[in-house]
Amino acid sequence: MDYYEVLGVHKNATDADLKAAYRKQALKWHPDRNKSAEATQKFKEINHAYEVLSDQKKRQMYDQYGKEAFEKGGFGKASYGGQGGPFGGYGPFTYTYSSTGNAGNPFEGFDFGGFSDPFDIFEQFFGGFGGATRSRTRARELYEIVLTFDEAVRGTEKETVIKGHSKTIKIPAGVDDGTTIRFSDFDLRIRVKPHPTFRRDGQDIYTEKEISYTTAVLGGVINVQLLEGEVQLRIRPGSKSGTTVRLREKGIPYPQTKRKGDAYVTFRIAVPERVSQKAKKLLEELQREQLS
Repeated sequence: MDYYEVLGVHKNATDADLKAAYRKQALKWHPDRNKSAEATQKFKEINHAYEVLSDQKKRQMYDQYGKEAFEKGGFGKASYGGQGGPFGGYGPFTYTYSSTGNAGNPFEGFDFGGFSDPFDIFEQFFGGFGGATRSRTRARELYEIVLTFDEAVRGTEKETVIKGHSKTIKIPAGVDDGTTIRFSDFDLRIRVKPHPTFRRDGQDIYTEKEISYTTAVLGGVINVQLLEGEVQLRIRPGSKSGTTVRLREKGIPYPQTKRKGDAYVTFRIAVPERVSQKAKKLLEELQREQLS
C-alpha cells in the first residue's frame, strides 16, 4: 500500500492537494455512507495515509523509509525496543478510540490506524453521525467568581474551592465581565463589579470631568484621575460641554499582551448654583458683549 496512491496524489503534492484529496476520499469511503464490505478498511487506510503525509516530519520519514516505519513490526522487532529504529525507541503509531454511552455509534472500538481523533473528521465533513452531536464530550463544570473593577483591570490571585479542593486561581489583567477562563477540568466565568467613576467598553474606559465655566472659556490645565494615576490635560479656550479627549493606551490591558485600550475623558461645564454680586456683574457684561 502506497500512501500517495491511497489518497490519489503525486509524491510532490502540496498540503492543499493532500487536504483536498483526503476530503474527497473520506467522503467516498466513509462507512456511514458507503455500505460496501471494503469501506471500513478503506476508510482506515485513507485516514492513516493522511495522518502521515499531512505531517511534514512524518512525510519525510515515509519518503525515506516507506510505510514500514509506521506499521507494527516495521524495521524488525528490535527497532521499536531499542534505539536503532528511526523513532528512537518509540512504538508504532496507532490510535484506537472507544466511545462510551453511544449505542448508535457503528465505529465504537474501531481502530482507525491514525493519530487524530476520528470524530474530528466526521464533524468536519459530515456534521456528526446523522446530525447528532458528539456524545463522547462530557459537560464541563462551570464556576463563577466576582472581582472588583480594579482586580479585573490589574489581574489578581484568588483563593477558592473547586470540587471540594482549595485552589489558588490566577486571573490575568484585563478580563471583562462575562469572560470565561478555561482550565484543565473546569471553566471559570468572571463577574466584575461596576466602578463608580469609570465606564468600560471592551478595553477602553470612559470618564467625565467637570470644569469651571471660566476654564472652558479661557482654557487651562486640569488634573484627571485615570487607572494609573493622575494625568494633566490642557483645556483649549472655548471648549464646549461634552467635548471628549482621547488618551491612547491609557485604558485597560488586553489579557496576556502588552497592549492597552484607550481612555476617553468628557468635559462637563459646572454651573454654580450661586454667584457673588461681583461675578454676576461680570457675567452680565459678558452677555451684553456677546449680544452686541
